[in-house]
Amino acid sequence: MKKRFCSIMAVLAVAALSAVTMSGCGKSAEKAGGAGEVYVYNWGEYIDEDVISQFEEETGIKVIYDMFETNEEMYPVIEAGGVKYDAVCPSDYMIQKMIENNMLAEINFDNVPNIKEIDSKYMDMSRSFDPDNKYSVPYCWGTVGILYNTSMVSPEDAPTKWSDLWDEKFKDNILMQDSVRDAFMVALKSLGYSMNTTNEAEIAEARDLLIKQKPLVQAYVIDQVRDKMIGGEAAMGVIYSGEMLYIQQEVADLGLDYSLEYVIPEEGTNLWLDSWVIPANAPNKENAEKWINFLCRPEIAKKNFEYITYPTPNKGAFDLLDSDLQNNKAVFPDTDSLKNCEVFQYLGTDVDSIYNEYWKEVKSN
Repeated sequence: MKKRFCSIMAVLAVAALSAVTMSGCGKSAEKAGGAGEVYVYNWGEYIDEDVISQFEEETGIKVIYDMFETNEEMYPVIEAGGVKYDAVCPSDYMIQKMIENNMLAEINFDNVPNIKEIDSKYMDMSRSFDPDNKYSVPYCWGTVGILYNTSMVSPEDAPTKWSDLWDEKFKDNILMQDSVRDAFMVALKSLGYSMNTTNEAEIAEARDLLIKQKPLVQAYVIDQVRDKMIGGEAAMGVIYSGEMLYIQQEVADLGLDYSLEYVIPEEGTNLWLDSWVIPANAPNKENAEKWINFLCRPEIAKKNFEYITYPTPNKGAFDLLDSDLQNNKAVFPDTDSLKNCEVFQYLGTDVDSIYNEYWKEVKSN
């Protein structure tokens, strides 16, 4: 699920590449035209710029690259159809919504032979939102867990459950995700409910729990969790597993006298998947399939992983990594051993409205 914010520095870095045209964070590309182009819509900081250049050099296809910050920002752009993108990278539940609303084209996998490099377990995971594996190709995956500072949290207080985020001894030292589904996931899992529940009473109970927690929360943030935790500004925070490689390297480089540890709470968590899809109105569908196939090439997927640090579902790329990375369980947890984990599902507009209304109540209290 999106993980990196669309920063000005990221825009400038990619815009500096003469071979790539970018319209910047949150802006829209001009309407697509020629056969030698592919219009890509992706999360900010979610690809190695050199990979874009290499694709252009190898194929002669010009990449026009736009970025979005959230699934909810991306969806209406694709739905409106005024800007016609060829390849888009949404998250699991949003892909399900797009499929249900006939917004996606079936992928011609004859043009994506490198699909064989995607580990079958991630293709199986995709079936929870793309039942026949017709519309999406996994790009990155991960978990959501608790990051904690060992200098601020004693061994006996080390978190093992989501409910530890309600411990009053950590008042003003807890960071929560500023995201309706992620925040409710924490509360629902803490209560023993499915994070995909459509039961309004259960959602209301989770809302009340989040309101109860609010006086303990230092801030509701997204990407700032990483930097605040590295800076020693909070004791614990909810974070995406893909940040861990960067965090571990920063802690080592800065020579900090504490470590930041990542734990997947025992009640279970969100096992998320971001995947490439092709909008139904894509003007350059074959070029989109060439783009997806290129990104599935093991050496390209490996290069991309080393830049964005979010776990790759590409088995060929994983096999190319050194053993230290392969065995880094904070980055690559053993999915077979994960208990009570779920993939977010699209719950329909009526249930979405309930979540959104209750989230407003949490934030306004």
